[in-house]
Amino acid sequence: MSDVDDVTDAVLTASRLLVAVSARSLAAVEETLTLPQLRMVVLLDSRGPMSLTALADLLEVNPSTAKRMIDRLIASGMVEREQNPASRREVVVVVSEEGRLVVAEVTARRRAEISTIVARMPEHLRHGLVEALTAFAEAGGEPRWSARDHADTA
Repeated sequence: MSDVDDVTDAVLTASRLLVAVSARSLAAVEETLTLPQLRMVVLLDSRGPMSLTALADLLEVNPSTAKRMIDRLIASGMVEREQNPASRREVVVVVSEEGRLVVAEVTARRRAEISTIVARMPEHLRHGLVEALTAFAEAGGEPRWSARDHADTA
């Protein structure tokens, strides 16, 4: 087995744990959102207003799928449509205040559970994990996030 295979297997195993943590954190809030819907709200919260096409591209779904998700999220109060201030002919999707609050609550719950898991790890392995996961997120195009940067929302 190659080094890439070993790392891939380890990441897949860790991703199962992280999906479970996300699902538990989402289930603990009173909103009824799916993980894909939460992902869309998180993208809008972290990256700002976006067009339907940009959201569909980031989520790697068809624009029609993204539109249905947006419609459901608008109905639930998580996101809103607004005119793009840079191009009044274009409509963008923005996270609502309620959506921001849900993202903050779910993120805080996820952070607390992940912190508990990390605290159970041998201390000498934690630094390497930070470097590896940072490189992994960068390679996947995920913007850096830190609770220290979001102290008002986390």
